[in-house]
Amino acid sequence: MMKRVLVVDDAAFMRLSLKGILERCGFEVVGEAENGVKAIQLYRQLKPDFVTMDLTMPELGGVDATKMIKMIDNEAKIVVISSMGHETSVKEAIMAGAISFILKPFDEETVIRQLKEIEKSIVD
Repeated sequence: MMKRVLVVDDAAFMRLSLKGILERCGFEVVGEAENGVKAIQLYRQLKPDFVTMDLTMPELGGVDATKMIKMIDNEAKIVVISSMGHETSVKEAIMAGAISFILKPFDEETVIRQLKEIEKSIVD
């Protein structure tokens, strides 16, 4: 079964890039959000198998959005995608419940490898 993904990033080009990688990999991108507030709304509405989450976004950042999504669904699978400059935030996100992180700028192989690992851990 095709895994459903919510892509969260304030940069449209990053959402587009991730969406392309995910779709080439056999995932279905069911929604896109440009901030944490929208991510929470879409998570509730779409109930995706997992979420890719940027950390630095307007309105509500990735750490807080991760915490709130985990409150809605403790089983939520959230992968943080962030630049190394946010090392503290990455640690905070993992503590908030993110299951993995991918550093920007990323290469397609790294993203695919990480997501395939996560996909294996998701029981249908």
